[in-house]
Amino acid sequence: MRTYRNRTAVLVSAATAALALSLTACGGDDGGTKSAGPADRTASAASSTSTSPVAQSGDTDQGGDSQSSGEGAAEQSGGKSESEGASQQGGDQGQSAQSGSGSGSRAGTPLCTAKGLKITAERQDGPPYTHLTLSAKNTSGASCEMKEYPHIHFLDNARGIVPPVAKSKPASPVVLEPGQSAYVAVRMSEGGRKENTETVKEFTVTLKANGGGMAVVKSPVAEGLSVNPQKWATGYWTTELRNGADEF
Repeated sequence: MRTYRNRTAVLVSAATAALALSLTACGGDDGGTKSAGPADRTASAASSTSTSPVAQSGDTDQGGDSQSSGEGAAEQSGGKSESEGASQQGGDQGQSAQSGSGSGSRAGTPLCTAKGLKITAERQDGPPYTHLTLSAKNTSGASCEMKEYPHIHFLDNARGIVPPVAKSKPASPVVLEPGQSAYVAVRMSEGGRKENTETVKEFTVTLKANGGGMAVVKSPVAEGLSVNPQKWATGYWTTELRNGADEF
């Protein structure tokens, strides 16, 4: 009897232990299933958010707008640059054309005219008075340029003009300020006793190179000037008579 009871007790204990283990195992399976559920839902939600078509559509639209805006700004900037370049080029061309006009020696300086000058003659001192000096004073009230040499007619036009002397040509342009004068040395004759001369009491000076008209100049002496068509000569206009260059 005791042996049976002991066996029975052992069997009951073993059954109880087995039942407990079985319940514990079942409970663990349920817990694992429950804990796996939320994780799967979280992963699913994350996957759904990252592939949202609304988010993708918004990013694409913004990128397109930004690119279009950038291209528009670039085109506008390019158009403005071309316009400004054309305007500047036109202004430069206009300025170059203006600088090239007039006398060519100083931008905007017109050529002197007979109307804007007071031309007088002065006989040089000492016998036999073979030279005289022409003076051309700027009375125009503005700067002007004297070109080349005066075209002097002492006698009739058939005798021709007084020829120029090349060595008297100035190296730089002759620009007269208001009130300033230009000068020319003129040889009338050699002053010899046997020299054939003619007397003139007035003569003409033409600004031929300037296209500026003609002036009539009276003799500085009442008896007139003795001139020899074979010996006369004139210098170029200059702001001052120079030793050597204007001596002939």
